[in-house]
Amino acid sequence: MSAEAGVLRGLHFQRGKAAQTKLIRVVTGAVLDVIVDVRAGSPTYGEWEGYIISESNHRQLLVPRGFAHGFVTLTDNVNFLYKCDNYYNAEVDGGITFMDKDLNINWPIDYDQAITSEKDAKQQTFKEFEQNNLFVYGEI
Repeated sequence: MSAEAGVLRGLHFQRGKAAQTKLIRVVTGAVLDVIVDVRAGSPTYGEWEGYIISESNHRQLLVPRGFAHGFVTLTDNVNFLYKCDNYYNAEVDGGITFMDKDLNINWPIDYDQAITSEKDAKQQTFKEFEQNNLFVYGEI
């Protein structure tokens, strides 16, 4: 649940055997949901896609293993549901900063106005992630 518009979370993923496929939907409110392909060797490696998911459009998004995931709330009172195929494991939790210049994600909010967590504000860049990438296209 995010009470305010402008909450920006991500970009998150789980490494190794804890990698997750997620099915996402919004019960109330609306978000811009963003996924980034972080599978080395993939034809779409380092590319992102964004989708509006809302209570009114009834869309769901399947986020495959090997993709980083983030979102920004577009309305107040967003209830977000995840269905994951694997349990969360804090020891292999990973992330990439939502404001990475190389990814150049078109968030509809200024970074200085975003409501974010300390964890998300300190995530690594995409270049730093590339140095330690554990996802290989075709092996996930």
